[in-house]
Amino acid sequence: MTTSDTLDERYGRVRTPRQTWTRAIVIAVAAVIIGGFAWITVASTLDDVQAEGTAYTIDDSGVTVSFQISIPAGRSVACALEAQDEEHGVVGFRVVEIPAADQHTRAFRETIPTVAPATTGLVNSCWVT
Repeated sequence: MTTSDTLDERYGRVRTPRQTWTRAIVIAVAAVIIGGFAWITVASTLDDVQAEGTAYTIDDSGVTVSFQISIPAGRSVACALEAQDEEHGVVGFRVVEIPAADQHTRAFRETIPTVAPATTGLVNSCWVT
């Protein structure tokens, strides 16, 4: 008999089957919740798209935006491109669909037609289609 058993016997501490089952259920529920949060975290990053505008040029008819995207290989993506004026008003907008490819990171150059003089061009957002 161990010291712990001796002390339990001396002071009347006895584990009942109900306490054992309750403890097991609490541990199982905690494991399921932690596993669920882990899966949600991993699943949300599987379709993560990162876009970065690298340059833009402005002419009378529009803005040409150069940008780079990092996407999961084999997934198609759509990106919303914007041309803005000096007060950050949108003067041109275009959605570009990019087909799937084996490369993780790719660079593109697209022209956005404008309805007024623009001062900048940028990538608003990208998403997996």
